Amino acid sequence: MPNIKIFSGSSHPDLSQKIADRLGLELGKVVTKKFSNQETCVEIGESVRGEDVYIVQSGCGEINDNLMELLIMINACKIASASRVTAVIPCFPYARQDKKDKSRAPISAKLVANMLSVSGADHIITMDLHASQIQGFFDIPVDNLYAEPAVLKWIKENIPEWKNCTIVSPDAGGAKRYASTAYWLLWLR
Repeated sequence: MPNIKIFSGSSHPDLSQKIADRLGLELGKVVTKKFSNQETCVEIGESVRGEDVYIVQSGCGEINDNLMELLIMINACKIASASRVTAVIPCFPYARQDKKDKSRAPISAKLVANMLSVSGADHIITMDLHASQIQGFFDIPVDNLYAEPAVLKWIKENIPEWKNCTIVSPDAGGAKRYASTAYWLLWLR
């Protein structure tokens, strides 16, 4: 696969390595560090000129640090003349803040969308957005992938009594997704 570079943020290097291995590519060289005042510093360790760059960075764990690292990595690749920069964000940060629930409340998911666009991202790949309306916050292409088929496969292969299982949602927002999973498990019986 010529002209493709994959870089890993620090949020989930194992996932990044699995993606690179699956594609038969090496992970790109990148160094991330913190200055004494906790500012994030990113150095892309190889040329990305004219390349199609994918940056894998999840919005879990240290959300704010991971988000800032992703924004800096995107910008670093863009100003180093990458042809295209795709952010692969398995867990989209601030996705639960997708609407105003009170007056004077921010729509933080929209702010994150704006920051990703302004930093230079050309494309976003994410999974199971909290609300599909988040895709509309972007002026660039967004692919929202669904984990449900893989989850169903895993349940069938790893839970011997899967036909007798109960699917539970942690909150009302996830109830619709879990109801769909439960429906397919019933249908597969």
